[in-house]
Amino acid sequence: MKNHIFNKSKYLLSGLLFIATFTACIDDTVDIEFVAQEPTEAVNFSSTLSDNYILSDDTRSNIAERFVWNVPDFETPTTINYLVEGSTTATFDIIDYDSGTLSETNHGVKVSVLLGMAETLGLDTDPGTTDDEGNPNNTGTVYFRVKAFVGSNGATNAAESVSDIAILNISLVEETGQGGGGIQIATWGVVGSGANDWGNAGPDLPFYTTGQTDVLVAYVNLKDGEIKFRENNEWINDFGDTDADGTLDAGGDNIAVTAGDYKITMDLNALTYTIEPFSWGIVGSAWNDWGGAGPDAKFFYDYTTDTFKVGVRLLDGEMKFRMNNEWVTDFGDTGADGTLDAGGDNIVTTAGHYLVTLDLTNNVYTVEAADLYGVVGSGYNDWGGAGPDFTFTEFNPGKWIAENVTLIDGEIKFRVNNDWASDFGDTGADGILDAGGDNIAVTAGTYDIFLDLTDAGAPTYTMITK
Repeated sequence: MKNHIFNKSKYLLSGLLFIATFTACIDDTVDIEFVAQEPTEAVNFSSTLSDNYILSDDTRSNIAERFVWNVPDFETPTTINYLVEGSTTATFDIIDYDSGTLSETNHGVKVSVLLGMAETLGLDTDPGTTDDEGNPNNTGTVYFRVKAFVGSNGATNAAESVSDIAILNISLVEETGQGGGGIQIATWGVVGSGANDWGNAGPDLPFYTTGQTDVLVAYVNLKDGEIKFRENNEWINDFGDTDADGTLDAGGDNIAVTAGDYKITMDLNALTYTIEPFSWGIVGSAWNDWGGAGPDAKFFYDYTTDTFKVGVRLLDGEMKFRMNNEWVTDFGDTGADGTLDAGGDNIVTTAGHYLVTLDLTNNVYTVEAADLYGVVGSGYNDWGGAGPDFTFTEFNPGKWIAENVTLIDGEIKFRVNNDWASDFGDTGADGILDAGGDNIAVTAGTYDIFLDLTDAGAPTYTMITK
């Protein structure tokens, strides 16, 4: 928009006519009145919407959609304001969301807003409920629009422009597993130099609910250091262990830990906790030469299904599943029927990319061909010339992790199945993944790298230094 400068001018925006009144003054100043016209170019969204927005409570603080729109032409030099509105009805009879007056031509709507609208629609995460037609009761449609106006929104005779309606299809992640309504991320987490640099290197490592009220469990990868347990990533409620006796003490001493994978169980009823080595992995000629070529391929916990999962690039060969990279506890499949058998026969594999799932509750497993993201670049494997990409695991729907990735000074990108048919970089260095985008500069170190693909319109990545 052009800027017009007038000597001692005033702008009065009312009505729909252009009125220019020239008043001769002794000092030749000119008073000019402008009245905004109906826009010759209407306001409309220019952002590309996702086919479906997958919503879960643990992502409620994320941006679900960042709406972007054009500047309408009101044919007058004036400030234009905007308002984004959301409704659970296409007619906008009821306004369920109001952004408030905006001056920018973009606005991010959080997952929490869509969760609130889902609640208004009567959607829920219980897989046992259905709508009136017997369909799952976790999907619905919400509507958004943007209004552009001069002066005050809703003023009499004010010129405004209203966009076409943006339709968003939303889906709630349904709960499964133990604990009645399903396992949830608890309000408690693990914090400390052994976990997340006391909160400086990312959020606390989460605990999950279990089938027992106020008995929580966390599956964590720790460093040498100290930890405590606190609620809501804050220091209002926290527990340590003053006497190192397994008793939870409010505000107690830090708990010393050594590097490794652990299962932490916290009983808020008895005010006790346990920390035990815990990991499941794939071992075999199909992965690490039965342990001679590196650690087992580690499984990650998926609370939405109460299973353990790993994304892995297997070779032609055989494999088994074992606990803690040792032969104390291991599973094979003697009948080749998908059942986990303690000490059972090796499982024959064919080379390819797979998602392997262990259901330790029902004693079964699955091996499914899958598209897997990986880390590639001069900062990791010489752009594929020095070995395969570091594979991510989708540990929750739309959320991926690559744990303990050792990088060198250089650049990286993320690609699917060790192939350049689909790759992502970061063109704006803004943490948002761009298809075919610019390389991402990295410095030497060990990282946990997370991909959050729950918002297809603005997928993100996070790198946390270990």
